[in-house]
Amino acid sequence: MIVAPACRWFDTSSPLAEVPAVMRLSVNLLGFALCSWTLLAPAVGDDWPQFRGPSGQGHAAGKGYPLTWSETENVTWKTPLPGLGWSSPSIVGNQIWVTSGVDEGKSLHAICVDRTSGKVVHDVEVFTKEEPGKIHKKNSHASPSALIEGNRVFVHYGAHGTACLSTDGKIVWKTVLEYDHRHGPSGSPVLYKNLLIINCDGFETQYVVALNKENGEIAWKTPRKARHAYSTPEIIQVDGHDELMSIGADAAIAYEPLTGKEIWRVTYKGYSNVPRPVVGHGLVFLGTGYDSPTLIAVKLGGKGDVTESHIAWKQEKAAPLNPSPVLVGDLLYMVSDNGIGTCVEAKTGEKVWQERLGGNYSASLVHAEGRIYFTDEDGKTIVAATGKEFKELAKNQLEGRTLATPTFVDGVIFLRTDTHLYRLETKRQ
Repeated sequence: MIVAPACRWFDTSSPLAEVPAVMRLSVNLLGFALCSWTLLAPAVGDDWPQFRGPSGQGHAAGKGYPLTWSETENVTWKTPLPGLGWSSPSIVGNQIWVTSGVDEGKSLHAICVDRTSGKVVHDVEVFTKEEPGKIHKKNSHASPSALIEGNRVFVHYGAHGTACLSTDGKIVWKTVLEYDHRHGPSGSPVLYKNLLIINCDGFETQYVVALNKENGEIAWKTPRKARHAYSTPEIIQVDGHDELMSIGADAAIAYEPLTGKEIWRVTYKGYSNVPRPVVGHGLVFLGTGYDSPTLIAVKLGGKGDVTESHIAWKQEKAAPLNPSPVLVGDLLYMVSDNGIGTCVEAKTGEKVWQERLGGNYSASLVHAEGRIYFTDEDGKTIVAATGKEFKELAKNQLEGRTLATPTFVDGVIFLRTDTHLYRLETKRQ
C-alpha cells in the first residue's frame, strides 16, 4: 500500500512569503523531492520483528484491523508456503519472514514473502537433516519465529540448528546447539544488545545460551537441571536494571542478560512449558506447564529463591498449556488449550469472566484496538471486546490448521495456516 504524505508548499498568504523567493523555491523543490520519494516508497509503519510483536507481549499498534474475514472476504492475497512450520510471521519493512520444514523436516527453510504483493522473494535452505526425528503431533520442525534486526534475520530450529541471514537471503553464519528437543523445536530467540539468547531445555540437557549475534559464537552458557521445556524468554526491567526472564521446567529463573548469572528463581511442579512470560503491574505471569497447568503471578524485585515470598496469586482452573496470555490495562486475558477463555484482575487474580469458546487452542492471544483475537487450531478466530464482560464481536473461519500466532501490522493481519500465508484487511469502499 502506498500512502501519499500531506505535502505543503509555501503560498503568498503565509508568513513565509517574506522569505526571499530563491529560498522559497529551494525549499519547495526539496519538499517536492521528499514527497515524490515517499510516494514511491512503501509505507511500512510499525513492524512486528519477533514472536508476539515489538514488545514480545502480544500488543498491536495501529488501527483499522479487520473484524471479519473468510476465504472470500477481506483477503488481499493468499500465498502457498512449502512444507510445514508453526513460526509466526515476522515483519520489518516490506519483508515477511517465516520458517518451514520441507520433506518432513529434512530440509529446513527460511522464507521471505513480499508484504505488498504476497510473492515469495527468498526461499533459503538453511539446514538439511537426514533424520530430523519424531515430533509432537501439534509441533513442526520449524516452530520458533524468526527475529529481525536491521538487515539481519535470525532463525532457530531447536537442536537442528540456529542461523543468521541477511535480508537479501544470504547465510551469514550457522551453528548447532547440542541438546535433545525430543518433541521438536518451539521457543523463539530473543535479542539483548549484542546477544542472541535462547532457551535450550532438552530431555537430558538443559541450559540457557547467549550467542554473539555477529558470528554465532557462544558468549555465555548457563546450565540448569530440570526437565524439558519449550518457552521463549523475555527481557524485563526491574528497578532500573534489565533481567532475562526464562521459564523452564520446575522453575522460572531471572538471569543477568549480559552474563547469564542467576538473580532469582521461583519453583513449581511442571514441565514442557510453552507460554512466553507476560509482565505488568510489578508482576510477571508464568505458565507452569504439564501435567496440571497453573498460571502464577510473581512479584518482581526479588533475590535468590522467592517461591515462599513473592508469589502473588495462582490460577489453577482453565490455565493455558500452550497459548500465551495478554495483559490489557488491569485485566489479564487467557485461553486454555481446550477453549475456555478467562479474564482476571491482573493484580489479584480475581476472576472477572469465564467463557467456553469451543475448539482447541495453541496460538497466543493478540490485543489490537480494544479487541482480543483468539485463534484456534482449526482456522477459527473469535474476536472479543476487552472489558469486564465477555462480548463476542465476530467469529471468522479459514481453511486449514492454525497453530501459529497471527501478526498485526498497520491495520493488516497476517495469518498462517498449515498451507498458506494470508494478508487480511478491511476492503475500502
